[in-house]
Amino acid sequence: MKVLVPVKRVIDYNVKVRVKADGSGVDLANVKMSMNPFDEISVEQAIRLKEAGHADEVIAVSVGVKQSQETLRTALAMGADRAILVIASDDVHNDIEPLAVAKILKAIVDEEQPGLVLCGKQAIDNDMNATGQMLSALMGWSQATFASELEIAGDKAKVTREVDGGLQTIEVSMPTVVTVDLRLNEPRYASLPNIMKAKKKPMDEKTAADYGVDVTPRLEVVKTVEPATRAAGIKVASVDELIAKLKEAETV
Repeated sequence: MKVLVPVKRVIDYNVKVRVKADGSGVDLANVKMSMNPFDEISVEQAIRLKEAGHADEVIAVSVGVKQSQETLRTALAMGADRAILVIASDDVHNDIEPLAVAKILKAIVDEEQPGLVLCGKQAIDNDMNATGQMLSALMGWSQATFASELEIAGDKAKVTREVDGGLQTIEVSMPTVVTVDLRLNEPRYASLPNIMKAKKKPMDEKTAADYGVDVTPRLEVVKTVEPATRAAGIKVASVDELIAKLKEAETV
């Protein structure tokens, strides 16, 4: 069985994001970029499935700018077998929308015929949380989202997913699309020898046009602003004063 793992290049989660002065977007100049943390978890899970004998090949895919090859090399260094880079934009500020990504992934799935697609549940830059679900709908496949546990048994996948107030365990038929949550695993670090080996692993370069997909944005970002600064707290001398303050806050 092949496992397909889409990965995205995003601003590193340790970096403090700065909004441009004109509000047109986020400043990416001299900013460290890395693999989306949820995608790291999906890559790790795919590698574990291969190590357990459930998968024969792990294929990493990225849709975006040419610089995304660095992200794919990270996936290869972790243990993916080969990679596919789909160059869909020349501008690092242009975020390819989930529907366009899902359509490209569908075309790749049609070519590669994987038994499982493992996605991060969302990207930390836009928090769309939509690509996996859209791919499932386009393919007509079953889906399991927010997975915190995953077991493969024959043509079934047993998934424990996080829902409001607890955990839900479902069983879906393969092939399937699974989006992963933070508690599924702890991604491994790529060792130096594996980083060197990753440079020799195959990486195909394609374009969105090769798959007949129009990546023209359907959404327009009107304005980007910093989150509001949190207001300072106040101290009260008694319970009566606290209640009075709470009543004032309710009437504001």
